[in-house]
Amino acid sequence: MNKLSNKFALPFAFLLSVAATAGSLYFSEVLKLPPCVLCWYQRIAMYPLVAILLVGMLLNDKRVHYYAYPFAIAGWLIGLYQNLLYYNMIPEALAPCTLGVSCTTQYIQWFGFVDIPQLSLVTFTFIVLAIYYSHKGYSKGQGTETPAVT
Repeated sequence: MNKLSNKFALPFAFLLSVAATAGSLYFSEVLKLPPCVLCWYQRIAMYPLVAILLVGMLLNDKRVHYYAYPFAIAGWLIGLYQNLLYYNMIPEALAPCTLGVSCTTQYIQWFGFVDIPQLSLVTFTFIVLAIYYSHKGYSKGQGTETPAVT
């Protein structure tokens, strides 16, 4: 990746987190689609990323990846698990969604193949990659130092 790509990686991750947060709220609050347990866990991972990435950008904090990676990777792992359940690659007996909404309920299918678990996994994947490229840019000296706290 070049300098320009690294420079815009963190804002890209931030915009993705805002879009994912808005999208999840749209699905549940406007379309009235109840989230399953795994969807709630992914929201727990996604929602703080909005604030973490925004503050990291505003402060030009080269250490933002330390704060953002745990949430992004946890969300990615949960999204991967949900997709494996959704596409019957692991048995539904291993699903934590025993009460309430099933983790494999199909609510939408855009273009014949895009569904909510897939949207989540792809979004977390791009966020993890964007954080990586942002950190890589800082490692090469393309970011500025965070001011020391006195």
